[in-house]
Amino acid sequence: MPEATPANAVPSNAVPSNIADAYKSAFRGHPAGVAVITAEGPDGPTGLTASSVASVAIDPPVLVFSLSTNSGSAGAVLGAPVFVVHLMDSHGVALARRFASTGSPAADDPIWGTLPSGDRYLPSAASALRCRPLSTTPIGSSTVVVAEVLDIVIGDERGEPLVYHNREFHSLTDRSRLS
Repeated sequence: MPEATPANAVPSNAVPSNIADAYKSAFRGHPAGVAVITAEGPDGPTGLTASSVASVAIDPPVLVFSLSTNSGSAGAVLGAPVFVVHLMDSHGVALARRFASTGSPAADDPIWGTLPSGDRYLPSAASALRCRPLSTTPIGSSTVVVAEVLDIVIGDERGEPLVYHNREFHSLTDRSRLS
C-alpha cells in the first residue's frame, strides 16, 4: 500500500535538482522593490537596475545592495566615490527596463538631471538618494555595498510602487492590499 502524502507536501518533481536552481526559484517568488543605481563612469554616466536595495539604519541613514559583477556599470558604481540610488515607481518602469539592458543612456540624453552637488540623477524617479560607499564585501560573483545616504530628492509625482516578481515588473495598487 502506498504511503499517504500530506495535503501540503511539495511534490518531489516540483523541487529543483540543485541548490542554485532552488535558490533562484525561491527568490523568483519573493517580490522586491526596484531601484536604478547610477554613477559617473570613465565614459560618462552609467547605471543598472537592482532589486536588492534595502534600508539598514536611519541614524545615520544607511542602505545596502548587491551587484553581480565588477565590470561595466557595476564596476563604475563600485569605483565611484558617490552614486545615486533611484527608488522607482510604476512611472519609472521604462527607465528600469532601460537600465536593465546593456548600455547606459548618453550624458546628453534628456532623462538626466543634475543635483545641486553636480551629480547626475534621474529626476523622474520616485526618490533619488545620493550615497557614498561605507564598505564593500565581495561574496562569490557578487559584491555587497553598504552606503551612507548623503542627500535625498523626493519626486513630485508618485506612481504606484514598482516591484520585481517572477522575472517581471509589477505595480502594486490599492486592489492588491490584503488588509
